Parts: sequence; structure tokens; C-alpha cells
Amino acid sequence: MDIDTFWEIIEAARAEAATAGEPFDAALVKQLACRPQQEILEYAERFDELHDALCRWDVWAAAYLIGGGCSDDSFTDFRAGVIALGRDWYHRVDTAPDSLADHPNAIQAANLRDRSEVLFYEDVNYAASGAFELITGDRDAFYEAWKSFRGADAPGDNVVDMGEDFDFDDDGEMGSRLPRLAALFLETNP
Repeated sequence: MDIDTFWEIIEAARAEAATAGEPFDAALVKQLACRPQQEILEYAERFDELHDALCRWDVWAAAYLIGGGCSDDSFTDFRAGVIALGRDWYHRVDTAPDSLADHPNAIQAANLRDRSEVLFYEDVNYAASGAFELITGDRDAFYEAWKSFRGADAPGDNVVDMGEDFDFDDDGEMGSRLPRLAALFLETNP
């Protein structure tokens, strides 16, 4: 599956969710379930590539500010949430994570006490497996197909360069690296 087809699926799910008033992840599962199993596996492969490309300290810092903290599991959900925003927002975040200061959900989150769910979307991580389950009725069907599709990944093949690590609890550092998000989310703006 090429990248354009991947984003067409995301946009179709976004449109369906908005029209039907249903959660995006449910619409995405339905969109995927209409495709052959091979295409669902290819979608999952593209999803992983895009997801992994956001595995960087600067993106994690943005998630940390927006979420009021961010564990490694939450960071996985945040990256899925960025993908769920669609192609344009994905590219904006990939290029400059501080651009999330312009996103309406981030702006709204600045006024919430519990903002751990804003832009964090765990269920998007499981859309391909959900589509397989919908098609086959078998919870494990995706994982069996995925193992066959991908083969055995050698340990260490998925080493990611996350860029320069820095202290997320240092307001000055966060303010210099993500000035607009820091202005929204830090009590003392550096």
C-alpha cells in the first residue's frame, strides 16, 4: 500500500466518523474491514512506519506538555493520535512538534485539569487487528497473519534515533525547544 492510499483510508474514516457521529477508531476499523486482508496488513505496515517516525524526544516533549506528563505507553497512544489527525497535521507535527500549539484540541486542553486523553488515542493502534477480528471473528487472526506477513524481525532491527534527549521537567529547556506549547501549558512561562 502506498502512502497516499494509507492517508485516503485515514481521511475516509475521519469523514465517516464526523458524518455518523461515531468514534474515529470505530470508523477506521470499518474502513479497513472493507478491504482484503493483505491490504489491511499493508496498512499496518505503513502505520508502523509513520508511528515510528514520530518516536523522537521533541515529539515526546510535546506529548508531555499536552498530557501533563507522558509515559512510554502514553507516548505510543499520542503518536497514534497524531496519525488520527490526518496527513496535514501529521506532517506539521513531524516537521515541528511545537505546531500543535495551533491545534484546537491542544488549545482547549490548556484549560483542563485532566488532559491525559487529549490527542492520545490508544484504540487507533489496534485498528488493523480490530478489522481482522471483524472479518474473521478471531481475535488472534491479525497477529498470526502479521507474523507470516512480516516474518521474524531480528532483535535490534528496530533501533530508532530519537534525536537529542533533554529534561522534560526543566521549564527553561521546554520553553526553548517548544516555546508555543510551553506558553500554553507551563504555569511559569520561561
